[in-house]
Amino acid sequence: MGQQEKVATSLPGAVSEEISARLAPVDAELRRRYPGDPGTRQPVHTVYVPGDVFAAGTVRSWGDQALAALDEHAPDAASFAAVLGLADELAGPVYTRVRAKLEREPVEDLRVDFEDGYGNRPDAEEDEAAARAARLIAEAHENGTAAPYMGIRMKCMEAAVRDRGIRTLDIFLTGLMRAGGLPGGLVLTLPKVTYAEQVTAMARLLEAFEETHGLPPGRIGFEIQIETSQAVLAGDGTATVARMIQAAEGRATGLHYGTFDYSACLGVSAAHQASDHPVADHAKAVMQVAAAGTGVRVSDGSTNVLPVGPTEQVHAAWRLHHDLTRRALARAYYQGWDMHPGHLPTRYAAVYAFYREGFARAADRLARYVNRTGGDVMDEPATAKALGGYLLRGLDCGALDTAEVARLTGLTRADLEGFAAPRRGDLTVSAP
Repeated sequence: MGQQEKVATSLPGAVSEEISARLAPVDAELRRRYPGDPGTRQPVHTVYVPGDVFAAGTVRSWGDQALAALDEHAPDAASFAAVLGLADELAGPVYTRVRAKLEREPVEDLRVDFEDGYGNRPDAEEDEAAARAARLIAEAHENGTAAPYMGIRMKCMEAAVRDRGIRTLDIFLTGLMRAGGLPGGLVLTLPKVTYAEQVTAMARLLEAFEETHGLPPGRIGFEIQIETSQAVLAGDGTATVARMIQAAEGRATGLHYGTFDYSACLGVSAAHQASDHPVADHAKAVMQVAAAGTGVRVSDGSTNVLPVGPTEQVHAAWRLHHDLTRRALARAYYQGWDMHPGHLPTRYAAVYAFYREGFARAADRLARYVNRTGGDVMDEPATAKALGGYLLRGLDCGALDTAEVARLTGLTRADLEGFAAPRRGDLTVSAP
């Protein structure tokens, strides 16, 4: 062994202690504001169904209608791939998985809508619809037919509809409690938020419900729908959406972009209201930066071009929806809205192709990182985190299988979760 290098320092230990003491409040603030991703499954889409239309068979009906659309307009892998421009090697695996998904789990996230999709109704009618939604969702969880995530979108906190929205939420949640308690995967959406104070009001409302029923504090979370200009930029020029996340006091679970309300709010003409318009890109970029590290997920909006009519028209709508979904995935918007059963085939096709075409490369890079072997890319811990998250999302939605991921990476799901959601300051996860 060679001679040990002598190490010398100049600063007394008290200096380090003083700096640590000064930064202790910052350390606590970082932990509070930026806890990181929750590590739970994020659905690839949200389906909105009006409160008067939602029924016990809605989820299965959407899957059956989507399968019927495939049978009529793309009855085999080759024809479906030709419509969407999928590579030959992806055609079979994607088509097979899409059909299997539509048979097994056609909807990942469903929102019974009491806002724009429902409109203003007599109080007795909305009361009944809210109570029915609670009963049907409770029954779906009991008999195993529920989507992984289900809940309602209430009316907003603006004065004209505030009391109605609060009452609908109360009826819905009370109905769930009477049916056996709040189910896992419960999701609530607060639309048309303009001021952070409205988010705080929602938090107070849920806190009061929890206290009434003896639920743990913070049990009920909610999504904030970003569909007004004031939700993105406040009157003083600051980013309102960041304030809203904090105003939720830990209850915010998602930020959902409202394509058409937001576009209209900025004066975009109807013909150009789309999720790839520059105003949409700006809003979602602000949402994405505000949510980064907070554990709040961002969701893209939707297209209102429906795949209905003759085959040529369906194919055009499919291509549009597929391309918008792929565009969103490349921008790290891993969730979006689907407005029609015919959107399901292209939602899953886009998602599955996205994960399958990059699977082998991602698996190889992560395996090389874990095993400290060389390659043509020098990945850092943060990239290993992204690679782990990519593979987990592929597994969660059905694009990838556990066995094939294990075969190419040598890693278990628990290993991937360690990379995807490390503790702060602990990005150098040891090889298994």
